[in-house]
Amino acid sequence: MSKPRILVTRAIFPETLVKLAEHFEVESNQADDIWTKHELMAKLQGNVGAFTFGLERIDAELLAACPQLKICTNMTVGYNNFDLPAMTAAGVIGTNAPDTLTETTADFGFALLMATARRVTESEHFLRAGKWKSWRFDMFAGSEVHGSTLGIIGMGKIGQAIAKRGAFGFGMKVIYNNRSRLEVATETACQARYVSKTELLQTADHVMLVVPYSAESHHTIGAAELALMKPTANLINLARGGIVDDAALAAALNRRQIAAAGLDVFEGEPSVHPDLFNVPNIVLTPHIASSTVPTRMAMANKAVDNLVGFFLNGKAVSALN
Repeated sequence: MSKPRILVTRAIFPETLVKLAEHFEVESNQADDIWTKHELMAKLQGNVGAFTFGLERIDAELLAACPQLKICTNMTVGYNNFDLPAMTAAGVIGTNAPDTLTETTADFGFALLMATARRVTESEHFLRAGKWKSWRFDMFAGSEVHGSTLGIIGMGKIGQAIAKRGAFGFGMKVIYNNRSRLEVATETACQARYVSKTELLQTADHVMLVVPYSAESHHTIGAAELALMKPTANLINLARGGIVDDAALAAALNRRQIAAAGLDVFEGEPSVHPDLFNVPNIVLTPHIASSTVPTRMAMANKAVDNLVGFFLNGKAVSALN
């Protein structure tokens, strides 16, 4: 009996390919070539499963061209690359990798917050440029973290993990805004208080974005929201590109409307709005919040488990539709 054919669309751990090869006939892209949509369609021909990375748009056009496809399994938690209604209509399962990156991403959220508040990138550029000639009392004086107010927009598992780090690790006052208020027991466990979005923006010393991307959350932070923030406040986007209006943010940073920003995600990434490169009061990282070897391995293993579960046991372990 022949094994089901699986396409792995980007480079992945060799160990992951070994696990897949135990159950599937595997075609992989270890060269990590970036395929166009039509190249992906061509590569998918004859494959019943796709191991995807949250970057490949799976929509009605692609599904119509690949009628043999049965499952696409993202190794990411996010899945806005999937047109789930179209996939459901075509009888194609989509899966993601929940509960694999919560703590690692929360750690990175604080790394980005600390680097932004304490002007780490700005001061390193200063040092590397040979500009450090003497000490001065206010040299790169930044924002206080311990005891300050942390505002979190998007209080899912990652948001809750960040809240606990802030409250218990840094003695911060934590406020949050979410589509719906959390249960009292969860608020207590996070030492977090629910407030309106307006109150959060007006009050927080550090605004952390951890909201999923959707049409409703597009430009959650734009010019109007930035205008509500304190001039001493910092903005951290750990969520998805498009949650922040990057052009409006660059303009606000340029005129020091807010103190600083830290971004791990961008509109249209890997492209970055050029104005963001022209302001000093910003920390930029290339979408690496979950990038530790153990976490990325756990994400890959979840994708493997979904493929094995679907084809061998008749049920994917984390189906989205």
